[in-house]
Amino acid sequence: MIGDFILIIVISRYLRKGLPASDESGVWDSMLKWATIVAIGFFLMSALYSRSNSIIIWVAHLALLVLVYVLATQPVFKNARTLLIAIAPYILLSAFSDLSKIILPAFHKEWEEIFEIAVVFAILWGAGTWWITNRQRKALASEKAKTKQEEEQNKVISAMKEQLEVQVAERTAELTKQKEDLQSTLTALQSTQAQLIQSEKMASLGELTAGIAHEIQNPLNFVNNFSEINAELLAEMKQEIEKGNIDEVKAIISNIAENEQKINHHGKRADAIVKGMLQHSRSSSGQKDLTDINALADEYFRLAYHGLMAKNKSFNATMQTHFDETIEKVNVVPQDLGRVILNLITNAFYAVNEKAKELPDRTAYEPTVTISTKKGNGKVFISVKDNGNGIPNYIKDKIFQPFFTTKPTGQGTGLGLSLSYDIVTKAHGGELTVVTKEGEGSEFVIQLPL
Repeated sequence: MIGDFILIIVISRYLRKGLPASDESGVWDSMLKWATIVAIGFFLMSALYSRSNSIIIWVAHLALLVLVYVLATQPVFKNARTLLIAIAPYILLSAFSDLSKIILPAFHKEWEEIFEIAVVFAILWGAGTWWITNRQRKALASEKAKTKQEEEQNKVISAMKEQLEVQVAERTAELTKQKEDLQSTLTALQSTQAQLIQSEKMASLGELTAGIAHEIQNPLNFVNNFSEINAELLAEMKQEIEKGNIDEVKAIISNIAENEQKINHHGKRADAIVKGMLQHSRSSSGQKDLTDINALADEYFRLAYHGLMAKNKSFNATMQTHFDETIEKVNVVPQDLGRVILNLITNAFYAVNEKAKELPDRTAYEPTVTISTKKGNGKVFISVKDNGNGIPNYIKDKIFQPFFTTKPTGQGTGLGLSLSYDIVTKAHGGELTVVTKEGEGSEFVIQLPL
């Protein structure tokens, strides 16, 4: 009996702790609390009355059976139904013992000790089963909590994944747009670069044209002068013929013949100049030919000088040449290499002219540009040297970069040295280097394999 009340108190307490959070949990919690109070009351009453009080005994059995019934039938207690396995042996033995005591007192008395031992074992069974079940319940609750936590984490991860996918999509769209914008800008820059390269080539062609015009002016002056002299001689010869002075006529004819030879000579000279210069100034085909490097350098040296003289009447500079006559013809693209030499010489003339402008006393400075050639170690070297201001160290590494120029705006595209570097290194497999000292001048050296 006492065990029944204790069991009711313990089970009620256990069930209250395990109630899930729901609207009906409050009602069951109140009922279980009152069941606990009533059980405590009956427990105290049993301590005051005799243990043989049958009413209290059967009230305890009935209350325990009601509690078992509630435990077995109510959905709210489904997680605690494993307790039935723990308390069933005790309930059955206790009820059977009390029932046999009323109906078969002799039998009960004979087997009373056995009943008491069985009840003890039932209590031990119930306690052990309850302990195991409680541990399993806690493990199950822990597993459920862990599962729930993992589900929550998965939800968070899923939400973050969706958010990241949206961000990646937005970033991809942004990068795609940036790529399209950059591609459009690159196309525009390439078009502008092509136009600037063409402009640089046309500028070189203009310098060549000015040089050619100045170069052929001298033989044309000879042709014009001798033509005028011949016209005068022919008029004089006509007068001598009328006078009948045959000896004088013969002398005039001899002078006219000599002048005609000179006219023919200078005419052919002008023709050779025009043909040679146009050969070097026309668009390059990229075809390499065996070329006299000394003659090529000398021609473009003179053309660069005369071209600058044609644009600036006040320009004056000393030209020096040192050519190695032992250099055999080299397989190069003459038009392209000529542009490189022309560009280097033009830059050298520009450098010495700028230095001359800066000096208060120009008589103390003699602008000088020197071009020289030599061969050695299986290479031919073409050097263009000036005594201008030189190149500052902080820009020395930039001079071969496209669009970099030290000239004022509008006076240079910044492509001359860049194109020259590409022609020497890429088209001819050579090297283009510079040795410079600020305030003293610069020397550009072209190295070409023989």
